[in-house]
Amino acid sequence: MGNRERKLKTATLLISCPDQPGLVAKIANFIYANGGNIIHADQHTDFEKGLFLTRIEWQLENFNLPRELIDPAFGAIAQPLQAEWQLHFSDTLPRIAIWVSKQDHCLFDLLWRQKAKEFLAEIPLIISNHQELKSVGEEFGADFYYIPMTQENKAEQEAK
Repeated sequence: MGNRERKLKTATLLISCPDQPGLVAKIANFIYANGGNIIHADQHTDFEKGLFLTRIEWQLENFNLPRELIDPAFGAIAQPLQAEWQLHFSDTLPRIAIWVSKQDHCLFDLLWRQKAKEFLAEIPLIISNHQELKSVGEEFGADFYYIPMTQENKAEQEAK
């Protein structure tokens, strides 16, 4: 992702609903009718389940609806389609936790990418069933939560 794309304020809809004709047109028209410019779209149909899935991202620069009204406005379109959806904004960082075991390479990769702003997220928490990587959490400013796991308590701990 280049610098220009990172600076654009965008909205992204993740949608799943029963497949039917006209879905792409209805979703795209909602964005177009409100002054949005689609910059990325992916779609997939699961024919076995009769399910339509899409991710569609658009610029907010000239979008006519304020952020707080996008969700209810799209809801009026989504409800008759029996759609489930999530709305995300590019300038709102998701807060995530990382689950890790003894191996550190994936943890370091995620934390370094986050620090370099290649992975745009807040990482306030690292969770592990081993204490070896506690210092890594401290080094990157993330709390470390240890979940002791044995053969006797494994099912109980995994259920938590």
